[in-house]
Amino acid sequence: MQHIFRLALLCACGSLLLLTGCATGGRVSAGGPYHVTAYKPHDPSAVRVKVSLSKQNIYVLEGDRCLMAVACSVGIPSKPTPKGSFTIYSKQEQKRSGSYGFSVQGDRIVPSTGGGSGRYVGYPMGYWCEFAPAYGFHQGFVHPYPRTHGCIRLHGEAAPKFFALVRIGTPVNIATTQPEDATLASKVQRVDDSKTPDPPGSVIISSAAFEKPSGPLLE
Repeated sequence: MQHIFRLALLCACGSLLLLTGCATGGRVSAGGPYHVTAYKPHDPSAVRVKVSLSKQNIYVLEGDRCLMAVACSVGIPSKPTPKGSFTIYSKQEQKRSGSYGFSVQGDRIVPSTGGGSGRYVGYPMGYWCEFAPAYGFHQGFVHPYPRTHGCIRLHGEAAPKFFALVRIGTPVNIATTQPEDATLASKVQRVDDSKTPDPPGSVIISSAAFEKPSGPLLE
């Protein structure tokens, strides 16, 4: 089960990283508290998203105002995150994978890619925001190196706050570097979930995999 978690989409809630708005120092957090402050936009239609693949950072902006800056995981070289200009065109809070998941056979929960015996339950991809066919932002473990099959994973409470900030039609630009790397990257606290234990299978297949932050989404 560990292998399918690490190999597949790895989207379950993990520990939370400390990021006070867009002005927190760039230490590495390894499994400690991780709080993300996201600011409510004055004009939701002016929100845009920039992703820096080299820095593995997401910048959510409204004009020159930073609403949220957070670390993320991006695609591995053999399955890269697509570059270019996109828009968010689909949002689903409790999205599950149709390709990776589990077969539930009574009390047994075994890795599955669908088919065969048992009830298939897809791996959770909470707070899904799709920007290209089969590519989206979603909740999951964040590593200090590319780790996904092309999707962009946000850690813990960052994903539902990102979900609250963007809407259908929000523009997304994904590039190797972004101008904001020079001004914001050093202020984004890093996180390393590479040694974070996987949640139990009983949690992964339940609605508990889509836990929301206890506090307000947007300040």
